[in-house]
Amino acid sequence: MALVKLYERRVFALIGRMLAGRGRQSWVEDLAQETFLRVFRALENFDGRGSAKLSTWILTIATRLTIDELRRKRPQLQHDPDAPLPGAVASEQADDLLKRRRIAQAIQAAVAELPEDYRAVFVLREYHHMAYGDIAEALDCDIGTVKSRLSRARGRLRDALEFLRK
Repeated sequence: MALVKLYERRVFALIGRMLAGRGRQSWVEDLAQETFLRVFRALENFDGRGSAKLSTWILTIATRLTIDELRRKRPQLQHDPDAPLPGAVASEQADDLLKRRRIAQAIQAAVAELPEDYRAVFVLREYHHMAYGDIAEALDCDIGTVKSRLSRARGRLRDALEFLRK
């Protein structure tokens, strides 16, 4: 139980970002629960003396499980980019808050539109600050592949968010 308490926020955050706009909260909870079930089943096989950290190993399980689910279900986005944000008040603070919320929503929507492989690399690197080697291990690919996917993800995000610069 202590293991769940220690890592549940990171697992929920990772899965939530990977699903970004694609599912209900219950789907995130189901995948997090399945992640920890798999962790507990395989915990005796984890070698803490090896190069992998426990956190990397757990996030690897969560990432692979989420990618598999996304490929299996191919859910449609539930995000409406034209939906108005609530709470627009005429004060400068409210305007600033509204602007930041719109930017955050635009970023979230752009990340959600990335292909699964690009999104996985981007989320693991930018949100969870994982090293390239750890990401390569988590996704079972070469470091060069991680770097190229990250570069392509950043390029697509830059293009998708160009309108924010205007």
